[in-house]
Amino acid sequence: MTAQRPDIYVISLATTDRAIFRAVIFSAMAWWTRNEGEEGGRAPFARPGDVHELAARNTDGAGLYEAGRPEDAVPLFELALAGCRATLGDDDPATLTVAGNLGSTYVAAGRWRKGIALITANLADRVRVLGDDDPRTLTARDALATAYRLVGNVDDALALSRLVTANRMRVLGPADPDTVTSRMGMALVTAAAGDVESALTQLTAALDDAEQAHGRQHSHTIALRANVAGCAALLGRWREAAAGFERAAADSAAVLGHQHPDTVALQDDLRNVHDPAYFAIPAGVSV
Repeated sequence: MTAQRPDIYVISLATTDRAIFRAVIFSAMAWWTRNEGEEGGRAPFARPGDVHELAARNTDGAGLYEAGRPEDAVPLFELALAGCRATLGDDDPATLTVAGNLGSTYVAAGRWRKGIALITANLADRVRVLGDDDPRTLTARDALATAYRLVGNVDDALALSRLVTANRMRVLGPADPDTVTSRMGMALVTAAAGDVESALTQLTAALDDAEQAHGRQHSHTIALRANVAGCAALLGRWREAAAGFERAAADSAAVLGHQHPDTVALQDDLRNVHDPAYFAIPAGVSV
């Protein structure tokens, strides 16, 4: 039996953020794929049931995260990480993935200092174990940039975002989901730095590429459209913003359901589109 489990590292931190920071980012990759009869790098004392139980905890945590319940996801990821370290070792790719998931979840739950510390350590581990240009390392670097942006460390966030975006554009092309994620993150940092016009230009270009490559109802397309609308609202272009939020909310409802936190958040944006204070970019949180 094969277990495939998601790496949710840069999934949206958005359900607790407003407007420009509401990015529904699903940067997913397989957690691990191992057959019960294979060694596959597994520690010699690991039993097949251990691995699948840990994978199930990771999956359950990812489900709670995506449902907008990061506080409930934290204990599952903590248990999964402790189990991976004991069973697979600190440097196993699965362990590195779960550590990243936990760090991202800490940030989403408002535990900023703990989350950034874990993401930073996890990035260093991925560089050491996987290499500086490994896609999984780039994912961790993108996650750290997102966390920095959310706490107001714009300079470091922009430097990391530019590095990852340039690498992915060169290797993967402009419309790959990972590249689109990085392009969106870089635009959000640009907006947080005060250049909303440039952010809008970047997001619009990324939206065109994503919609052409993946369709209107892909998660990245919905996220980009929402952030384009958020920039338009910040610039006082309310009719354009309302149209964008309306379409993004409709697509989110079709894919995720009307009661999903991301759909509800987009509907809130639409209702508040004429309120400049609602779309003000926060300076960051205290860590």
